[in-house]
Amino acid sequence: MKAFKRIILRLLAGLAILILFIPLSIFVDGLIGGDRVEKLTNTTIPGTNGGPIVRAYVAEPEGEGPFPTVIMIHEFFGLNESIISKADLLAEEGYLVVAPDTFRGETTSWIPRAIYLVSTTDQADVNVDLDSVYEWLKTQPDVDSNRIGIAGFCYGGRVSMLYSLHNSGMAVTVIFYGSSETDPEILKNLSGPVLGIFGGADQSIPLEEVNALDKGLETAGVPHQVTIYDGQPHAFVTDAEGIQTDPAQAEAWNEMLTFLDVNLKSKSGSGQDGNSFSHEAPFPWHYYMMLVYEHALGPLGHQH
Repeated sequence: MKAFKRIILRLLAGLAILILFIPLSIFVDGLIGGDRVEKLTNTTIPGTNGGPIVRAYVAEPEGEGPFPTVIMIHEFFGLNESIISKADLLAEEGYLVVAPDTFRGETTSWIPRAIYLVSTTDQADVNVDLDSVYEWLKTQPDVDSNRIGIAGFCYGGRVSMLYSLHNSGMAVTVIFYGSSETDPEILKNLSGPVLGIFGGADQSIPLEEVNALDKGLETAGVPHQVTIYDGQPHAFVTDAEGIQTDPAQAEAWNEMLTFLDVNLKSKSGSGQDGNSFSHEAPFPWHYYMMLVYEHALGPLGHQH
């Protein structure tokens, strides 16, 4: 009995230490990383309608514009080197790419803080910041304002879908393994085609949800393609180096390039200015909890 009590006390002590450690680690990570976003960005975008300024990394293609443009949304870690490398790689294909910071000055490589950042970030605030980005892009001489699309990874995939619902000016939407809306009554408010790319071994997004997205878009009459890459985990498209060296990543990236070439680069744009739909999506707790598993204990051996 005494041995059993000692085991219980040790377990409780360990749990107490863990409960204290995680909030402290989140606080410390915030303190030591206060200037990370400023170092990663090269552009300050003025806020519109009373919104704050938005820091962003802008990658410009060679040649003369106006160019088709992609707003590229980062993962749940925040703006980092991997998303910047993807922006540069896409710019090589003739797109102007703007990768905004949607966490308003915060980024991390620590999973508990990533969960803290997404859970304390209101999509309404993200939409305000992306509205500022969109309005700024329309004033840039190198941007074709009729050919502005959005693409995102992980958290950014979900943000891309929600922002395209909010702003009918988005000519295309690309979702890399983001938890998505599946209701046709909601999806019918999208103004442009949708590409969804998912991993078959992604435990944070069940294949049933991916199939529901595919069916929902079909029912809503939204032009789309949804592809499942067998055996691939969540966040399998890592960065420019991974795209250039790994066959599965290259295939997914090239699928996006083909989609953008057909639906954005080669067209005059199908979006319309203005907010198209008001939708308050519930926070997908299960999705983000499974991301913790994927990164800490699951098949993901990297942080994206």
